[in-house]
Amino acid sequence: MDRPLVITEDHDLLDDLLRVAAAAGAELDVAHAPTHARPYWNRAPLVVVGGDMADTLAATGPPPRDRVLLVTRAPGDPDAWRRCVAVGAQTVLELPSAERRLVEEFADAVEPVSRAGPVVCVAGGRGGAGASVLAASLALTASRRRLRTLLVDADPLGGGLDLLLGQEEAKGARWPDLVAREGRINAAALQAALPTFAELTLLSFGRGEVETIPAEAMRSVLEAGMRGFDLVVVDLPRHCDHAAAQALARAAATLLVVTADVRGVLAAAQALARLREHTTEIRAVVRSGVLDDDVVTSSLRLPSAGGLPDQPRLTAALNRGDPPPLGGRTPLGRFCASFLNSLPEAER
Repeated sequence: MDRPLVITEDHDLLDDLLRVAAAAGAELDVAHAPTHARPYWNRAPLVVVGGDMADTLAATGPPPRDRVLLVTRAPGDPDAWRRCVAVGAQTVLELPSAERRLVEEFADAVEPVSRAGPVVCVAGGRGGAGASVLAASLALTASRRRLRTLLVDADPLGGGLDLLLGQEEAKGARWPDLVAREGRINAAALQAALPTFAELTLLSFGRGEVETIPAEAMRSVLEAGMRGFDLVVVDLPRHCDHAAAQALARAAATLLVVTADVRGVLAAAQALARLREHTTEIRAVVRSGVLDDDVVTSSLRLPSAGGLPDQPRLTAALNRGDPPPLGGRTPLGRFCASFLNSLPEAER
């Protein structure tokens, strides 16, 4: 595999670039002169030109290409953009302020997007509406279609999706192991660290003290999921915190599970107001009750993603530690299959 190319004679700058590349999990090819860079110029997925070498490189007339960056350790250099244009770079990055951007650039070069999976969020209109069960069921159904699926538990007070799936003892990282993460996470490393069952990877909460998920940690996990998985399903808390807002901002669709009774609709209306602060693609999933489905959706002014009739023996299966039963004739199975078919990005 070709490596990013760095062209510089500045040893201090090179030390910085090697450190930043290591943070991104990237190895570099280094050229100290334009002639040394020539064999790598067209092959390298990314070229980083030190400010010290830009004019010398430009004088050799390198062929135009994309993904060329000019990097300097001299913030505010008025001549930097002239050198950027001369060498055919796309932008100027000033260190140390642009280190995070440079980490992202190196990481993209060695871990290109391979999946581009959509994010689907699931929220409950009120407590006990069944949002967690639906989120787990969607993820299970997708994984059984051989879609690489990441199921993210974003509800610290939900009891844990690992328990709902009957995988409480599964080995692997939980949120407490990731809450300090900032910046980019390698998608393959994330999958290797988390409990994984065939095509389903799970990020859940551990037992013990509840920790709030920092927005930066959620952002890093979701972006890794979108690069490395076919589908990302997020089980949201009823209180829309900063981490939930990160998921909603990236959601291709958000399902609001509403119980078909007066209290359920009123509670869902309050939840909906918070969801609409962060996303627009919201659909109602109506649990059977005393109100007709169309009355519920019209009251909330939401399109319907479908209804969910009561499913006999679902509660008993979950209490035994079994995952939700999703046979083709079960209401949950039919709903999940239909909804996934409506997501063109996740079809297989």
